Amino acid sequence: MFRILIVTLLITSSISSQAVEKNTALNQLFAKEWQARMQQFPSFASAMGDKNAAARLADVSETSMTKWLLKNENLLTGLKNISKSSLNREEQINYRIFKRQLDNRIADLKAKDYQIPFLADSGFHTQILRMPIETEFKTLGDYENYLKRLKLIRRFIEQNQANMNAGLKRHFSMPKIVMQGFTQVIRAHLNKKVEDSVFYQPFLSRPSFISESRFSNMQYAARRIISDSVLPAFRNLAIYFENIYIPNTKISLGASDFPNGDNYYQQKIQQYTTTHLTAKAIHQLGLSEVKRIRGEMQDIITKVEFKGSFKEFLAFLRTSPQFYAKTPLQLLKEASYIAKKMDGQLPKFFTHLPRQPYTVEPVPSDIAPKYTTGRYVSAPLNSTRAGTYWVNTYALDKRPLYVLESLTLHEAVPGHHLQGAINQELSDLPNFRRYSYISAFGEGWALYCEKLGIEAGFYQDPYSDFGRLSYEMWRAARLVIDTGIHAFGWSRQQAIALLQENSALSKHNIQTEVDRYISWPGQALSYKIGELKIIELRNRAEQKLGDKFDIRTFHDAILANGSIPLDILDSQINLYIEQQLE
Repeated sequence: MFRILIVTLLITSSISSQAVEKNTALNQLFAKEWQARMQQFPSFASAMGDKNAAARLADVSETSMTKWLLKNENLLTGLKNISKSSLNREEQINYRIFKRQLDNRIADLKAKDYQIPFLADSGFHTQILRMPIETEFKTLGDYENYLKRLKLIRRFIEQNQANMNAGLKRHFSMPKIVMQGFTQVIRAHLNKKVEDSVFYQPFLSRPSFISESRFSNMQYAARRIISDSVLPAFRNLAIYFENIYIPNTKISLGASDFPNGDNYYQQKIQQYTTTHLTAKAIHQLGLSEVKRIRGEMQDIITKVEFKGSFKEFLAFLRTSPQFYAKTPLQLLKEASYIAKKMDGQLPKFFTHLPRQPYTVEPVPSDIAPKYTTGRYVSAPLNSTRAGTYWVNTYALDKRPLYVLESLTLHEAVPGHHLQGAINQELSDLPNFRRYSYISAFGEGWALYCEKLGIEAGFYQDPYSDFGRLSYEMWRAARLVIDTGIHAFGWSRQQAIALLQENSALSKHNIQTEVDRYISWPGQALSYKIGELKIIELRNRAEQKLGDKFDIRTFHDAILANGSIPLDILDSQINLYIEQQLE
C-alpha cells in the first residue's frame, strides 16, 4: 500500500508529452536489456519461466563475453541519449539504478572477471551441480530439455577452463592459498555410480505422465550422457585444477596485484558499497567499529562474572560442549525454532509480509567443508520450491549455538528471505530491479535485522548476545580485513588473527571466511556499510518524526522500492519522512 502511495505522489499531471515519449523510450530500453539478459543467461531465463531457454546452458566463451560487453555498451549509449531532466522522479530512479548496473557490468566485463569463475567456496562447478535441483520437471518436455542441457555441461566446463587459462597468462587468478582442498567438491562426484550421481536424480522415479518405455529410454540416455560426457568433464576439471591451475596461481593475496589492480579494487568498493568511499576511509571506519564493539563485548564478560581475560573467555566459548549441538538434526531443529519464533514477531515490525514461504535445510554435504556457516538460497516467486535457509551442519564442534539467533535473523526472517520475497512481489518495478540484488542494501538490511532481534525479544541469554556482538564484530572486522588484504598488503594470518582475537567465531569458520574475503574483493564491505546507513536513516526518522514514528511503516519504506543503492535509499526515506509529517 505504501508503495502505491509513493508512485501516486510522484507521477503528476504536469509531465509533458515529450517526457511521456522519453519515458516510453526508457522502458523500451529496459525491455531490450531484459531480453538480452535472458538470452545470455538461459538458466536464469528458464527459472523465470522461459521454456525456450530450458534446453540451453550459458555460452561463456571469450567470443560470447566480448559480444555481451558490446551489447551492454550499446545499451549504455542508448541510455545516455535519454535526458534525465524530462523524466518523472520514479523514472529518474530507474534511470540511475539501470545506469549503475550497466556501468558495473561493463567494468566487470572489461576487467574479464569471468576468467576467475569461482570463489573459495563455490563457483561455476557448484552452480552446475544444482542444475537438477533447480530444474522443475512438470512435463515430458522438461525431461527432454534437461537431457539436452546435460549434453552441454562438458562445453560449459571446457569454456570456463579456457577462460581460466587466459587469466593465468595475464596474472589474473585466484590466490594459491585459498585453493587448498578445492577439488574435494569436484572429486566427490567421481567416486559414485552413475545412478547415484546428482545429475541422475530426476530419473530415479517415473512420473505418471511419461510411459514406462519412454522413461526407460530417457534413463538410458541420461546414464550414457553422464558416464560418457559429464563425469569425464568433471574428472578432467579436477586434473586441470590440480596439475595446471593451482600450481600456476598467484602467491600474493590482494586485488591490488591484479592488472590495473588499484583501480580494479576501487571499482569493486564502489560496486559493492554503492558509495565513493576510499579503501583508507573504510579501513579506519572498520577499526573504529571494532573498538566500539569490543567494549560492548567486554561489558557482557563482566556481566556474567567470568574470571579470566577476554582471550580466555573466547576459548571457553569455543571449547565448552554446552554451546554445541550433538547432532545435525539438533542444529537444524534449533535453527527452525528460532526462525518460527521470529515469524511470530513480524507483524510488530511490518505491515506488509510476503506470501512466499521458506524452509530450513543443511548445506549440501558435497560443498559443506569449505562453505560458510549459513546462507539463504532464493527461489522464483512462481516456483514449486520455497526459499531455503541453509545451515552448515558439517563439523558440529565448529558451529556454536550462541550465534544461531543472529544467523537465522540474517539469513531467513526478517533478513534475506523477507527482503528478497517482498522484492519479487514488487510487480510495478521493471524486471531489472525486481530481480536484481544490490549487496550494500541486501546485506546491510540483513545485518540490521540481527540487531533488530533485540527489540523482537531475542538474545535473552548473555552468551547469545555475545554471539550477536561476535557477528557484528565479524562484519566490522571485514572492513579492516578486506581493505587490509586488497589495498594494504595484509597477510592471511593477519586477517585470521584479527577475528580470532576479537570474536567468538570458531577457528574453522574464521579460516573459511577469510578465504572468502581473499577470493571476493569488495563484497565483504557491503554488510557494515549498508547496516550503518539504515541505522542512520532510522535515527533520522525517529528524530524528525517524534511521536509520529512507526517502526512498521519505516521498515515498509525501507523495503518498498526493492534493492536500491544507498544514496537512493537515503532520498526515499527523506520522502517518507516528509509524507509522514504532512
